[in-house]
Amino acid sequence: MMIPSFLSIDRANRHVSLDGRNPAFYGDPNAVYAALHAHCPTFYWSEQKQWFFTGYEHVNSLLRDRRFGRQILHIASREELGLAEPMPHLASFDLSERYSLLELEPPEHTRLRTLVNRAFVSRHVEKMKPELAELANRLIDGFAEKREVELLSAFADIIPVTMIARMIGIPEEMGPQLLAWSHAYVRMYMFGRTREQEEEAERAAKEFSDYVKTVIAERRATPRDDLLTHMIHTEHKGQYLTEEELVSTTIVLLNAGHEATVHQIGNSVRTILDSGCDPAKLFRDEATTERTVEETLRICAPVHIFQRWALEPAEIDGVSFKRGDKVSLILAAANLDPTKFTDSLTFKPDRNEAANLSFGAGIHFCIGAPLARLELNVVLPILFERLAGLRLAKTPVVKDVYHFHGLDRLDLQW
Repeated sequence: MMIPSFLSIDRANRHVSLDGRNPAFYGDPNAVYAALHAHCPTFYWSEQKQWFFTGYEHVNSLLRDRRFGRQILHIASREELGLAEPMPHLASFDLSERYSLLELEPPEHTRLRTLVNRAFVSRHVEKMKPELAELANRLIDGFAEKREVELLSAFADIIPVTMIARMIGIPEEMGPQLLAWSHAYVRMYMFGRTREQEEEAERAAKEFSDYVKTVIAERRATPRDDLLTHMIHTEHKGQYLTEEELVSTTIVLLNAGHEATVHQIGNSVRTILDSGCDPAKLFRDEATTERTVEETLRICAPVHIFQRWALEPAEIDGVSFKRGDKVSLILAAANLDPTKFTDSLTFKPDRNEAANLSFGAGIHFCIGAPLARLELNVVLPILFERLAGLRLAKTPVVKDVYHFHGLDRLDLQW
């Protein structure tokens, strides 16, 4: 396996040098992952100053390993760990993240997840299929006769944010504003973020939180049949969610509930078009559709990195970690491990091998996975059936971020 010119691998010391902002990397990360699998699947990324794991077995086990967690300050102080103090200009952002499901460990994580989980189980989400199909068809009605479309803004952006807003109880007309807040918010997860981007994320977090508080107040006064009302009025072992917990949980559900699915709709359409496969065969029935969706999730996952803290000393693949060390798991690379997937860089919709890790595993397995899978299984067949002869009109524009992998533009014709 050739090593790309912008990637430097010191196999003896398992050190890698790679600029995460290089367009050649984030434009085609799979090529880099293939080289890493061949030469150095566990490595220390010099620029990020962390150890990274790409092997399927290591990533899968680390996602479940209780010696590692999403938070560390519940068992050690910043001073003990040598961590910098929080940055004052990110106070609102930090507060909005404080009780995020993504950032907590038991018992707080268990309590929050128990209160939210019921809304996202498959049997409940399945009931949304008719309205999801209606929304997809209505959006396509709006551009079908034009014979061309920029798919993200006209379709992919709208469907996930509309569905998660409906589920939570946020007015649909807030969709564009939710997208704007979310896009600014998630820039905090990118490599090499700037001070300007941090300040934009801070403003978005403050405005987002203030808005959610107004909706919480409305639901306290006038309960409805929605997830936010459920979270406000349901107790777990005698406890109710505090306002700060409600705000954090609502924000993470809105962000995670649409951001990754937007990317995955675009990624999936591009992958299918690039493959040359006949969409009619890929989506001929529910079982075939499900296999196609899972293969697109495997080969072009929307979220690439999941980080964890070492909660106690541990050794993984010959690398020793002490309490407070941070490790990164590359979910998208694990999906391409050649020891698990034959011809791992090839789109094979009839593949019957290991489960992809795109939604994670363990206690932090994506709570919105049933909803995301339903959206993909419903809207992709409708899109390809309604727009016969769908093809790329221009070269897709890849997002200039790494943590999330997706497109900024996907121009199509038919």
